Amino acid sequence: MSVTDDRADVAQLIYRLYACMDEGRFGDLRSVFADEIAVRTPGGPAEGREAVIAQAARNHSTAERVQHFAHNVLVEVDGDRAHVRADVVVTFSDAAAPEGRLAPEPRFTLGERFRYEAIRSPEGWRLSRVDATPVWASGDRRRAAAPAGR
Repeated sequence: MSVTDDRADVAQLIYRLYACMDEGRFGDLRSVFADEIAVRTPGGPAEGREAVIAQAARNHSTAERVQHFAHNVLVEVDGDRAHVRADVVVTFSDAAAPEGRLAPEPRFTLGERFRYEAIRSPEGWRLSRVDATPVWASGDRRRAAAPAGR
């Protein structure tokens, strides 16, 4: 496998991470995270795959519509390790609209800069570290997390 293939595989891992969270497929994150994953995000720190998945589910409630926009994904591969930098914008809207209908405008939007580390495992690339630094925010996260009608 070439470095170009590895870069593409690691970038796809980042995109898969956010697709799983946006679609509420938190169990599928087991194929994204290494056993020894450690994260530091605005949602707090967590270590270990099951703790990180639980945190992701808690912070990306199905009572909301969540959408992540990952861009400027830069991957540097060094053997069986990779370092990644990406910018991510995440929006949180009420889920009050029926499925297939537009949700109201986001109540909270957050722009972040992420640093990831990935390791090659027998099953393929897996994230072993995720560090987020908030850059800007718009709206009120607490209000966005409240169930519709409150």
